[in-house]
Amino acid sequence: MKVIPPSYEILTDLDRQSLAVRIEACGRLCYKSEDKISADSAPPFIRRILKHGHNSVAEMAVLTLKIDIDRESHIVQLFSVLPKFLQIDRLEKKALLVSGSVRAFRELFQSHGNLKIVKGITHYLAERHPLFFEDILPKRGLLLQEGVLVEKLPLAEVDALSSDLLAKHRYIAVRFIVNRAVTHEMVRHRPCSFLQESQRYCRYSDSKFGSQVTFIKPLFYEEGSAEYQLWETAMLETERLYVKLLETSTPQAARTVLPNSCKTELIVYGNFLQWLHMFKLRTSMGADPSMREVMIPLLEDFKILFPSVFAYLTPEK
Repeated sequence: MKVIPPSYEILTDLDRQSLAVRIEACGRLCYKSEDKISADSAPPFIRRILKHGHNSVAEMAVLTLKIDIDRESHIVQLFSVLPKFLQIDRLEKKALLVSGSVRAFRELFQSHGNLKIVKGITHYLAERHPLFFEDILPKRGLLLQEGVLVEKLPLAEVDALSSDLLAKHRYIAVRFIVNRAVTHEMVRHRPCSFLQESQRYCRYSDSKFGSQVTFIKPLFYEEGSAEYQLWETAMLETERLYVKLLETSTPQAARTVLPNSCKTELIVYGNFLQWLHMFKLRTSMGADPSMREVMIPLLEDFKILFPSVFAYLTPEK
């Protein structure tokens, strides 16, 4: 048995990686198979997850596009289909700012690939990122759509947007190491994207996990107190039963005895609007103290990194 404190990491380094590298790095957290990452491991990993329909992994990379259209009617068509999971702002009469994940752009084409503006967007992305579209494009490919000019905004240009646009079009990921009671609440923020360490696949009796179950130190009990000793006894017994079950059961069966105190890793990826909402809700006095334990210091870090959006927020005391 191992007991560790909760923690988090803002994954700003991933913002400078390719889309494929980013998606693999996040996706492998579910299986704790980060040790399998190599210089050429991303393409086969991504093809597998797309083939099996694990679409949530493709939510872990976002692009921001500036789109100029020669006819306003094409813009009207795009708004009329209410595309899912895209942030769309009108910059000028015939210019759009569109942000979305790889999944969002894939599903936009799959659902509305007959629209000229959608064909133009998909042609642009497929030319530059064929890995993400090779399985859904027609064999003849897509033709360049005249009158639809698409360009990708570099991250530096996204960061230079006005604060109202920045809040909608800038996305950031955070990796949390917390107990499962906390993640049960985090994943209720549905507009965000999530990937979580899977107890179905992780066999904690294996040497890669130290042949033990890891628990998060409870905020509620002082170490050495009678209550903490009761908690510790319960965790030790849980670990013993879990390991015993693994002798004849799969991890997904044995995990049924594991408690909320189990350590888990969760990547939360969302735009600044969603982070603002999470901070307002999860740093309030009514929030779970274990949630406040990580969200209050995280907010302070966000205020330093992105002051134009987060500086005004102050946690309740």
